[in-house]
Formats: sequence, C-alpha cells, structure tokens
Amino acid sequence: MLLEDYFDFLSPDDIRLKGHRIGIDNILEYYLEGYTTEEIVTNLPSLSLEQIHATITYYLHNRTQIDAYLSRLAKWREQRYQESLTHPSPLAQRLKTLKTHRKNQQVSAL
Repeated sequence: MLLEDYFDFLSPDDIRLKGHRIGIDNILEYYLEGYTTEEIVTNLPSLSLEQIHATITYYLHNRTQIDAYLSRLAKWREQRYQESLTHPSPLAQRLKTLKTHRKNQQVSAL
C-alpha cells in the first residue's frame, strides 16, 4: 500500500483521510502542538492509530508542501472568519437581534 492511499486529495487545498471528513490538518494540528499519536487517537476516536501514523509520516516526507498547505488553509480560514464578522449570515443577524431583544427585556424587568 502506498502512503498516498490513506488520503483523498479532493483539491490542492483539501486533503482528507480516506473514508472520513477529517482533514490531515486536523491531525497535524494536534501533532504540531506536541500531542502523542495515542493522544491524537483519543481526540479523534474515529481514526485508527495506523491512520494517524500515516498522516504524520506523509507530513514528514512532504514537510515543505504540507507546511505551505497548512499556511494556505489558515489564511483561508482567517479570511472566512473576517468576512463573517463584516457580513454576518441572516441566521447570525437574527440570533444577535434575539439576544439583544432578550437582554433589553431583562433590563426593563428590573
């Protein structure tokens, strides 16, 4: 079995564990924070120890490319977060309105 057989390469910026919605970035985030493979399995129980080791090995063999991938992903996530702050979804706007309304009701009840 090739190391790449453990992954679904959905796009250049979306690599996931085969058969899962979990991205390699989820595993590598734990790994790069110093978690052991056993701790990672505890936090991601739907994965096997073999899959965790395969992901780390893939990272170590392709560190430059995967570091760039992780950087692009972090920038994309930050961009999406900033956009959500400046242009909240209709649901987020409605929830904020409801929260403000409840808060005003509580204040007026005092």
